[in-house]
Amino acid sequence: MAELGQEDGEKKSLKKPIIIIVGIVLLLAVSSGATFFLMKDFVAKEEKVSGTEATVSAEKFYFDLGTPIVVAFPKGSTAKNGRIMISMLVEGADTIDILKKNEPMIRNNLLMLIGAQNSSTLNTREGKEMLRKAMLDDTSAILMKMAGKGKVNEIFFTSFIMQ
Repeated sequence: MAELGQEDGEKKSLKKPIIIIVGIVLLLAVSSGATFFLMKDFVAKEEKVSGTEATVSAEKFYFDLGTPIVVAFPKGSTAKNGRIMISMLVEGADTIDILKKNEPMIRNNLLMLIGAQNSSTLNTREGKEMLRKAMLDDTSAILMKMAGKGKVNEIFFTSFIMQ
């Protein structure tokens, strides 16, 4: 009888670990399934967002104004003349076509803008940055006015000489 009591005690002690192990396995299965479904939705959202970004952003190109812009600075400036070459970073090949069609207007506006500057201001980095920003705004305005589309992202000075 004593032996039977021990067997029953052993069976009871084995039931408890088996129940704990089965519970842990079930908990892991449920959490793994939930993680799988949540990650599947997250990945789908990420693909959707990155897919729309790819369609929104166009290919970027450089457009060089072929000949330098030569200006005479106002009287009283430290430099008399300036010779500036410009490149633009644009979105889409169609923007280059718009820039080419409107190059005379763009060159005119840039000539007027640069010629109105004080050369002593343009000797500083801040002055050049302000001029670059004004040129970017003016060029973007021309694109919108003449074509209603096109985007100039940046304007770069490829040569900036003042004498």
